[in-house]
Amino acid sequence: MVKEDGGGEGCERGERWAESTKFRDRKGDYHFVDEQLQSPAFRIVNVNGNGGREIGFWTPKEGLVKQFVPSYVSGISTVIFPGDTTAVPKGWGIPTKEKKLRIGVPAKSSSGQFVDVIRYPTVTGFCIDVFDTVVKTMPYDLPYEYVPFANPDGEPAGTYNDLVYQVYLKNFDAVVGDVAILYNRSLYVDYTLPFMESDVSVIVPIEGHNIENAWFFLKPLTWDLWVSSLIFFVFIGFVVWVLEHRINGDFRGSASHQAGTVFWFSFSTMVFAQRERVVSNLSRVVVIIWCFVVLILTQSYTASLSSLLTVQQIKVTDVNELVNKGEYVGYQKGSFVLGILLGLGFDKSKILAYSSPEECLELFSKGSGNGGIAAAFKEEPYLKVFLSKFCFKYTMIDTAFKTDGFGFVFPKGSPLVPDISRAILNMIDGDKMKEIQDKWFGNQTSCPDSGTSVPSNTLSIKSFWGLFLIAGIAALSALIIFIVMFVHQEGRVVLGPSGSTTSIWSKIRHLFSIFNQRDFTSHVEVNGIHLPSMGTASQSGNSFHTEIHGYPSSAGCRNRQAPQVTSADQLTNPNQERPPRTDQRSNAIIHQRTKSY
Repeated sequence: MVKEDGGGEGCERGERWAESTKFRDRKGDYHFVDEQLQSPAFRIVNVNGNGGREIGFWTPKEGLVKQFVPSYVSGISTVIFPGDTTAVPKGWGIPTKEKKLRIGVPAKSSSGQFVDVIRYPTVTGFCIDVFDTVVKTMPYDLPYEYVPFANPDGEPAGTYNDLVYQVYLKNFDAVVGDVAILYNRSLYVDYTLPFMESDVSVIVPIEGHNIENAWFFLKPLTWDLWVSSLIFFVFIGFVVWVLEHRINGDFRGSASHQAGTVFWFSFSTMVFAQRERVVSNLSRVVVIIWCFVVLILTQSYTASLSSLLTVQQIKVTDVNELVNKGEYVGYQKGSFVLGILLGLGFDKSKILAYSSPEECLELFSKGSGNGGIAAAFKEEPYLKVFLSKFCFKYTMIDTAFKTDGFGFVFPKGSPLVPDISRAILNMIDGDKMKEIQDKWFGNQTSCPDSGTSVPSNTLSIKSFWGLFLIAGIAALSALIIFIVMFVHQEGRVVLGPSGSTTSIWSKIRHLFSIFNQRDFTSHVEVNGIHLPSMGTASQSGNSFHTEIHGYPSSAGCRNRQAPQVTSADQLTNPNQERPPRTDQRSNAIIHQRTKSY
C-alpha cells in the first residue's frame, strides 16, 4: 500500500507513511507501526481449574485496564492464583492447598528435642525448626503438612528404615527428622545435604574409687613398678655399702648392724632423711642420681594418689574391650545402630534396645550381666544431649562408626533436593543455625569435654624405665670401677704368683677378709678434722698412732712399751669393736714408722 515516487520528495513522504499506517477494510481497522501490525487490545483471562474469568484488557497505550473503552481506563479485577489465593507466588510450585506435601516425621524420636509430636497436629523440635526456616528462604511457595509415622494407638509404625522406605512407596512426599544419611538408604531415596553431624559413639558410666579399701594406697603404682622400685632400693643400698664399707665407719660394725644400715640408708632416701655420710666420690655420684629418681617417683606417686582421690574412673576404654569381655550393650530402639553392633562382633543376645533416655539410665544402673548394660551406643547429637544432663556419671570413650550426618529425605530425582540443600548451606553459614541450636539444646559447656576419654591414673614401669636404666647403669659402673681398683691394689699381693700352691678359693677368702677390714689409706674426716692417709703423731706430745689392717702399732724405741693406739674408726665410732691382728709383717711396718717419733 506504499506509493512509489521517483522524486526525492515522494520518497520522504513514502517513508513517513510506512512508519505509521492505518486503514480499514471489511474485517476492521488495521494499524501498522514500523511495519508491525498493532493489536488494539488483549483480553486478560484468569484460568483457574476447569474454568476462567475475564479480569481486564491490555492495550499498548494504556496497559492493563478493566474495560476496553477509548479514552477510558479503570482498575482491573483481582487475580486469583492457584490455591484460591490472591498472594502473588514467588515462582514455580508443585503443591497447592488442596494437595500439600505430605512430610513424614518419626512418631517417637530418640529425643523430644529433635522431633516432638506429642501435641499433634502441632509438631515441634530442632529438625522441624530447621526445615521450616529452610523452606521460608526458598524462592517459591512450598505448602506442606507433617504426618506422624504412627499406628492408630500412637506407637511408631516401624523403624527409621521403614519410615524412609515410605518415601520410596510414595506414601510420603518427604521425611523430616533425625534421619541419618546411610548408603543403603540412598539407593532408593535422595538426601539433602546434612544439617547436623551424627557419628555413632560409645557412652559408659564413670565411678569413683573405693577409698575405704585397706590397700588403696597401692593403687597409684602397678605391681611391676612396686617390685622394680623395691629391688632398686635394695640394690642401691648394697652398692653404696660396698663403696663405703672400707673407708666409712658409718657402714661398719656387726653383720646385723651393717645389714640394717644398708636397708635404712636406701629406704630413707624416699624422704631424704638418710643421716649416714658418704665419703667416696663413686658413692656420691650414685646417691645423687638415685635421689633424683626417688624425687620423680615420690612426686609422681603423690600426684597419682591425689588424682585417684578426686578423679572418677571408667571400667572400659574402647569398643574392642567390650567385645572381648562379652559385655552387654544397648542401642536406641529402631535405630540403624543395631547393624553396626553386629558388624563390630557383638553377640546379638548381648544387645539390648531401649526406647528413652530414662530406660537407658535404668539399664546402666543394673549393670552388665544383671539385666543391664555396660555401654550404650548413641549418635553424637543424642549423646551431647544425654551428657549435658548426666556428664558427671557418664562419658564418651570412642567413636564406633562415622556417618554423613542428619539430612532430609525426598524421592529419587526430586527437584526440591538441590534447592533445599543450597538453603541449608546458606543457613549453616549464617547465625540462624546457632540460634536454633541454642533454643533447643541450650549451653552445653557446663560439663567437661566428653569427647576425651578418662585416662587411667595408675603409673606403670613403662613410665619410669628410663630413670631406672640411668640409675642402674650408674650404680653398676661405680661397682665395677671399685672392684677393678680393689683387685688391682690388693690382688697383686694376695693372689700371688701363678705357681703358688694356695688354692684359688683360699685366695678369694683372703681377699674378702682384706675387703672386710678398714682402709686407712683413704681420706677420712673426724669431727671436722682431716686425717692423713696414715696415722701421724701430734706435735704437742699427745700422740696417737693408727692401726693398719686392724693391727695397732706396738713398739716405739727399743726396750720401751709401745704407746696405746687409737684407731680412726674409734675416733668416729668409739663403740665399734677393734679389728683383729694381722701378720708380723704388719707389726714390723708399724714399728718402723713409729720409731721415727
